[in-house]
Amino acid sequence: METANILIVEDDTDINRLLCAILEGAGYTCRAAFSGSEALLWAEKYDYDLVMLDLMLPGVTGEEFIQRVRRGKTMPIIVVSAKLGVSDRVNVLRLGADDFIPKPFDNSEVLARVEAQLRRSRQFAVPAADVLTAGALTLELDSHSASVDGQEVPLTSREFDILALLMKTPRRAFSRAQIYEAVWGEDYIGDDNTVNVHVSNLRSKLAKVDPDTTYIKTVWGIGFKFNLS
Repeated sequence: METANILIVEDDTDINRLLCAILEGAGYTCRAAFSGSEALLWAEKYDYDLVMLDLMLPGVTGEEFIQRVRRGKTMPIIVVSAKLGVSDRVNVLRLGADDFIPKPFDNSEVLARVEAQLRRSRQFAVPAADVLTAGALTLELDSHSASVDGQEVPLTSREFDILALLMKTPRRAFSRAQIYEAVWGEDYIGDDNTVNVHVSNLRSKLAKVDPDTTYIKTVWGIGFKFNLS
């Protein structure tokens, strides 16, 4: 197993120590933070491979931490919280969380979910600022071209921009409104069909050259995300 640096953000001292003990016992390196404000300082100073995050934190809340970190960081974030109703899950997914572990938690489940998120994150690579790659798929941002195993995929400008948006932040689920406003550069007026049609066309073109891989995943109740699995 590869090692990883993990930031544990939990204001309950006993739970924080327990999570650190579970992960360090499996060979990971942990940094403990006991408030959202402290966690932001660590996240800005160092690059972590994964964050485990409570939502109800003193100072900066867990939701605000996700929102601020996602402006420039792409490491997996696993929310560990008793505050995990349907609306809470939808909200933190939209903000950029990757997984949930309810309290009280099982030690083996913590390890399994951490391992799964680290495995997925290591499958995705951005080798250069102007090139995005995932498996056989390559996007060249400067030339606005897409290819799968060297075979060109003829995309429209909107389709290319949607795919690039999803690939740049592969663990984040984007709502249709967020996709529309980012790609079209206009305020969203509530017409899901525009985004749906472009995503459908994009999927069809990718499937023609790579029928065995689903690159864009539907996240029910939210929108779409890039599929790393």
